[in-house]
Amino acid sequence: MTLQEEIRRRRTFAIISHPDAGKTTLTEKLLLFGGAIHVAGAVKSNKIKKGATSDFMEIERQRGISVATSVMGFEYEGVKINILDTPGHEDFAEDTYRTLTAVDSVIIVIDGAKGVESQTRKLMNVCRMRKTPVMVFINKLDRPCKDPFDLLDEVEKELQIRVRPLSFPISCGPTFKGVYNIYEQNLSLFLTNEKQTADAETVDVTLDDPALDGYIKPFTRHLKDDIDLVEGVYEPFDREAYLRGELAPVFFGSAINNFGVRELLECFIRIAPSPRSATTETRTIAPEEPKMTGFVFKIHANMDPNHRDRIAFLKICSGIFERNRNYLHVRSGKQMKFSSPNAFMAEKKSIVDFAYPGDIVGLHDTGTFKIGDTFTEGEKLKFTGIPSFAPELFRYIENADPLKFKQLAKGIDQLMDEGVAQLFTSQMNGRKIVGTVGALQFEVIQYRLEHEYGAMCRYEPIQIYKACWIESDNAEQLADFKKRKFANMATDKHGHDVFLADTSYALQLAIEKFPDIRFRFTSEV
Repeated sequence: MTLQEEIRRRRTFAIISHPDAGKTTLTEKLLLFGGAIHVAGAVKSNKIKKGATSDFMEIERQRGISVATSVMGFEYEGVKINILDTPGHEDFAEDTYRTLTAVDSVIIVIDGAKGVESQTRKLMNVCRMRKTPVMVFINKLDRPCKDPFDLLDEVEKELQIRVRPLSFPISCGPTFKGVYNIYEQNLSLFLTNEKQTADAETVDVTLDDPALDGYIKPFTRHLKDDIDLVEGVYEPFDREAYLRGELAPVFFGSAINNFGVRELLECFIRIAPSPRSATTETRTIAPEEPKMTGFVFKIHANMDPNHRDRIAFLKICSGIFERNRNYLHVRSGKQMKFSSPNAFMAEKKSIVDFAYPGDIVGLHDTGTFKIGDTFTEGEKLKFTGIPSFAPELFRYIENADPLKFKQLAKGIDQLMDEGVAQLFTSQMNGRKIVGTVGALQFEVIQYRLEHEYGAMCRYEPIQIYKACWIESDNAEQLADFKKRKFANMATDKHGHDVFLADTSYALQLAIEKFPDIRFRFTSEV
């Protein structure tokens, strides 16, 4: 296959939502219908013993939430699909925002009973800013839900995007019968109650089929009226408007019961975009360019706890990535080659010889890579738009077991490289301070240190309002500032100066009194 053909057959997308809308369950069912797994796991269940494929960390299985983005690739009807299942909880939003830089489209999952929630609005703002095409999947129709037309209006109003339903539910809650596929103009109904595999027997009927009544009675007339209303109110689906990020196709279903998932998947592979151009500081990179370019958007420590490995996730933007070929690591200026680059199925990995634009490749990392690093065939590029967030919560981190000092130091070092928390060392007393975006991060760090590194830690409170990275061309003023603010000065993991302002007033005063110093609220990635 030529490079162009490989690009055209790829779909790389993220699944995003407010916590508990059913995002990871939908991912499971897409993998199931795609043939990537044979039995679907459950995020929370007493009956189903298999956990969700994408929730591979032990803490995710215990909590029933995703705390890290996982990558899964599979083939479906000749199309190579790369799914990135992201955390929904706002304390892990930084991981999700970074993931959105590595995808070409997005599926937003909404709970049919709760409608559009706060985290969904925030994530949609990021998609709108990047003009990322979005699809909406309204989930949990097997439970009592809001009226479908009210939900469509709410999505349009709250997410500020035009909508066009491409499937429609037949009733909801206990009387939920299934979904009518508007895009294909047919109805897939399950004849058996098999939910954990893709083997359930189905029957396909059209709206004018006399047999329809036998399957969905007494909702036949109601469905026909609903479809007439949809066709009367909404303009025909416009794929170009969808690709520009101006129109969201909407699907209804129940991921846990397999309803509406196949319809979503089959429409997705037809209309979703193949890999798109990427922006660097100097020029725009087209995926068809023959030379390989790519950037690291995520680092994950201990994907395999038995090997203590650390993986850097590389998004291929152009050209063909080849195993055992030299590439320039732009930040260090060194040539590197990779003997065992990985493709993913959550934590399961397999070595790949070639990867194409849109693919996500795992590179073994010994501590060399940072989020935002670029790899090329010689050209010096830096990809833009990879966000870094200023931490908002701070705590001292202390060793709770003196015999495990080395394990703690190594664990903190590796977990901070994942980019979800930051480590500062106080210049006054040398104590380590962890800064995070959300409170739940502290728990995750503590849990992972204990279970992945065998190290125990405890936290102590500290009063910090903001962490500010400082730099100046006026060396004298910078030295004076560091001397005056000695008690509030720290260094980050890379040795950069950081001012830990204890109040907003102290920060404002420092900005006014030292005009030649630049105060930045994020470290450059």
